[in-house]
Amino acid sequence: MAELKSQTPSQVVDVLGRVCPYPLVLTKKTLEKAPAGTLVKVLCDAPASAEDTIPKYCEKQGFAYESIKLEDKGYWEIYIQKP
Repeated sequence: MAELKSQTPSQVVDVLGRVCPYPLVLTKKTLEKAPAGTLVKVLCDAPASAEDTIPKYCEKQGFAYESIKLEDKGYWEIYIQKP
């Protein structure tokens, strides 16, 4: 499978400026409504969400994910593929 970040996401969830639990809640809502095969890109600047809660949620659900920290911009891009 190609890297998720090299694919075009179907949806973008912008949770910049939001703190826990909102990034995870909004990501979950988007993925629950999305059809199988959907690629979602999450923009997140909350370290706890980007490094802990969202990856743990993806692992628990069996979703493929890729997290890229953009140091120069101060946020993460998290690509999540719903199986």
